[in-house]
Amino acid sequence: MSKSGIVNVRMVITEEKILMNIDKVQKLINPKSKKQIVQLEDDTYFKDLVESIKTYLIEYPKKKNFPASVYKAAYGLVEFATNQFEENTKRIEELIRQREENIALAGKLKEILEAVEEKEADWKSRVKEVEEDFSEDIIETLNIVGKAKNDKSQNYQDAMKLLNARINNLESNLHIEIDMERIEDRSKALSYIGIEIADALKSIPTPVEEIQEQQVVEEPQEPAVQEEQQYVEETTFEAKPSLWQRFKNSKFVRVIKAITRMRIVFDYDALPEGRGDSNQNQ
Repeated sequence: MSKSGIVNVRMVITEEKILMNIDKVQKLINPKSKKQIVQLEDDTYFKDLVESIKTYLIEYPKKKNFPASVYKAAYGLVEFATNQFEENTKRIEELIRQREENIALAGKLKEILEAVEEKEADWKSRVKEVEEDFSEDIIETLNIVGKAKNDKSQNYQDAMKLLNARINNLESNLHIEIDMERIEDRSKALSYIGIEIADALKSIPTPVEEIQEQQVVEEPQEPAVQEEQQYVEETTFEAKPSLWQRFKNSKFVRVIKAITRMRIVFDYDALPEGRGDSNQNQ
């Protein structure tokens, strides 16, 4: 049973359930878990779990007696979600760079293929120059086209089919877009946690137990008067902006614009927002 001042049996049970719900949410957003968020819009189970945590944070009657265990777990959940969101942002940027490189390679391969087809005087040297840009099979296939004396032969036709297929793959980047869509779904779920739970945490002062632990680790305890002032003014989630600011100040908007240019639906305005007053505790 919690030592945070809860005397109502119903609230004690709810505290235990909320801790379980926080653990369930963390598992759903853990990239190592087998069961993860697929599509936020369709995952009512995930949204109900987050809503139950948010409702508990908002409706808890005496914020100064808020359970330290729940506060710590909820804060940890937001921190984990924020870290995962930042990792997703980095991965998105990597995919964007990869896509741009692929498009550039597609253009280069088109130019080389045209030179080889036309049997331009310098086609061999041009193929030699791009050996580091393309795989060995592509280089060999370009040479087959260049050396072919008959464009009706099966070897020539097969070579052209392979090269055009490679160009199409580099231009379409289908595998990259699929990865981007998956990351988009996870990021929406992570942002949902950041918006809903982090916002609810702002109204809750850090439990005394947490303050005492920090003081023991960081510095000697301050006088009682200063401690009370610190408790009221400095220990809310809002007064510790580093975590929430990391979420808001991430490269999120810029990355979304880049994704939009890639024809992937990832609308910033469509991200979930706080839904106001919640219903009953889950």
